[in-house]
Amino acid sequence: MDLVPALQEPLKKVLGPATAKVMAEHLGLHTVGDLLHHYPRRYEERGQLTHLADLPMDEHVTVVAQVADARLHTFASAKAPRGKGQRLEVTITDGSGRLQLVFFGNGVHKPHKELLPGTRAMFAGKVSVFNRRLQLAHPAYELLRGDGEEAIETWAGALIPIYPATAKLESWKIGKAVQTVLPSVQEALDPLPDTLRAGRGLLSLPEALLKIHRPHTKADIADARARLKWDEAFVLQVALARRRHTDALLPAVARVPKADGLLTAFDDRLPFTLTEGQQKVSEEIFADLAATHPMHRLLQGEVGSGKTLVALRAMLAVVDAGGQAAMLAPTEVLAQQHHRSVTEMMGELAEGGMLGGAEQGTKVVLLTGSMGTAARRQALLDLATGEAGIVIGTHALIEDKVRFHDLGLVVVDEQHRFGVEQRDALRGKAHSQGERRSPHLLVMTATPIPRTVAMTVFGDLETSVLDQLPAGRSPIATHVVPAADKPHFLARAWERVREEVASGHQAYVVCPRIGDEEDDPKKAGKKKSPEDEAEKRPPLAVLDVAAELGRGPLKGLKVEVLHGRMHPDDKDAVMRRFAAGETDVLVATTVIEVGVNVPNATAMVIMDADRFGVSQLHQLRGRVGRGSAPGLCLLVTEMPEASAARQRLAAVASTLDGFELSRIDLEQRREGDVLGQAQSGARSSLRVLAVIEDEEVIAEAREEAAAVVAADPELERLPGLRTALEALLDEEREQYLEKG
Repeated sequence: MDLVPALQEPLKKVLGPATAKVMAEHLGLHTVGDLLHHYPRRYEERGQLTHLADLPMDEHVTVVAQVADARLHTFASAKAPRGKGQRLEVTITDGSGRLQLVFFGNGVHKPHKELLPGTRAMFAGKVSVFNRRLQLAHPAYELLRGDGEEAIETWAGALIPIYPATAKLESWKIGKAVQTVLPSVQEALDPLPDTLRAGRGLLSLPEALLKIHRPHTKADIADARARLKWDEAFVLQVALARRRHTDALLPAVARVPKADGLLTAFDDRLPFTLTEGQQKVSEEIFADLAATHPMHRLLQGEVGSGKTLVALRAMLAVVDAGGQAAMLAPTEVLAQQHHRSVTEMMGELAEGGMLGGAEQGTKVVLLTGSMGTAARRQALLDLATGEAGIVIGTHALIEDKVRFHDLGLVVVDEQHRFGVEQRDALRGKAHSQGERRSPHLLVMTATPIPRTVAMTVFGDLETSVLDQLPAGRSPIATHVVPAADKPHFLARAWERVREEVASGHQAYVVCPRIGDEEDDPKKAGKKKSPEDEAEKRPPLAVLDVAAELGRGPLKGLKVEVLHGRMHPDDKDAVMRRFAAGETDVLVATTVIEVGVNVPNATAMVIMDADRFGVSQLHQLRGRVGRGSAPGLCLLVTEMPEASAARQRLAAVASTLDGFELSRIDLEQRREGDVLGQAQSGARSSLRVLAVIEDEEVIAEAREEAAAVVAADPELERLPGLRTALEALLDEEREQYLEKG
């Protein structure tokens, strides 16, 4: 259907081509509707001044303040040798802090006449430091003047909106553009059903847009935000509910394991009993597999909770029912590790049709891009004939040449690393009795995620949670090692590693980079991170650290390296030696982050730990303490005690609860990192909704959305909602949703 003409009007027609071009290039705003949904970041009150002491360095800011002092300096320079150069220094204040503005050359005349002591204005510019004082050089400004109330009221309302802006487009210019298009809000189609809006006492959409842009009171802002949060939560949840509804209509083959088959034989040989959680989650999965529409389930759980075992039992159930199962891993190291652990767990059951294999066994094959031609040809043949019931691999699994006899289940590890095209390519390989059917899908995420993120990022999937660690898993002690403040702590860390090795155990040392980047043309000239610039040193590297340790504190121990640019055969050989106990210390990048299981490894030292995220540190830490001996994780950092980075590390050291850490992680990151670019490369559609704070809204919106879609899947009776969905589901957003 056509979108509302007034809101779909291109900005160039309303604001002129020059302003529209800047808005499109710098803010991604193209239509009147886009601009109306570009909400103020915060508001200034007429009688209140900004806290100048809290300004962030190197960021473009907008402040409301009063001129305290203005001085014009004349000086000689290369351009003005006779002392005709001019510099205007203006000091502005908010009563608690001061900020210097500076104007040079021909740019001093207008501000010299206008910025007189006592004048109040809005100033916008990039915060920099000169002579150890904060300053704005050549800021843009807008005077707040007139005959008191009336002039400011018409210009900005009782509260002055401060918009997300850029150096090319100041907040007040955006405000004036909004003022121009604001009458169009009356034509905005409301996406919320009338009954939902009335039942929850929410404003109409036109009223909410008016109040968010031109509030008279703080209550106006609160009411508008409450309404607009519902829009974002509800429209997104409707998109996900429609996705679930469509998936439920797809045909799939019901996969019911036969009694006393492969799954029973596997369970009988397990040396331990499943946890209560593993049994419960397995029952949920088996119920899904027995349905004639495809399972779409997310399996998330604590590090080391046994997700791989649960996934393997699901794969065995499908093989029992005559189908095949494929497990996709994001890296070759992880694919090889999964293949190794699956074949070890299955024993002779993984050697179906082979000499010494069990009667009810199947073949488990590995398929990666770097395999030799002969091994690859054999693996492809085993898949096409159905000889191999289970295949484990990387992206190589979805190439055109790969044919399955009867693909019944796809298990995706770390699913957000796979794009929509890849998921659809695997779906297209599922044939059963000559018909195209969708395979069942089980997504495993190694990082525990808060419930609301699961409902938004993975909202088209049913969720199973493993929050119980298997018996025999040992506790992990975590400590921060402040290498800069207390260098003797680092020396003690290496002593602890030697003690663990002397006790017959092994250790990991993790570094942020490899160390041969300068030889890699892709890395040449790469911009340094703020941390690198601040410390004037690059992050510690595997190759350098391994060499230093071998010569110094770990001399005499067997130290090996592992990183992503090694040849796959070499990586596999290193992991095999480490798993076999032939290597004492493995110095690695984050390639060991997920799936690596060496129960004898009890210690981990993470160098430059402040360069890793909270969830990543928790994930890395989960590689130790996997056996009967307690684990030790040491977080080495040179950041000062008061820094945010140290507080982050202290949080990791204080708890082993991955779900709690994931909340901390999310609170410390921008919303868009979680729901936008980090997942899909698309701009996040969430502007006012916060997935941690607004848990209740998201949960209620999910329920309301499910009810609406069940009653009217095509939304024929809700044209406003259809319009909002079309705006949300552009091409990039479709891909984001398909990724789960």
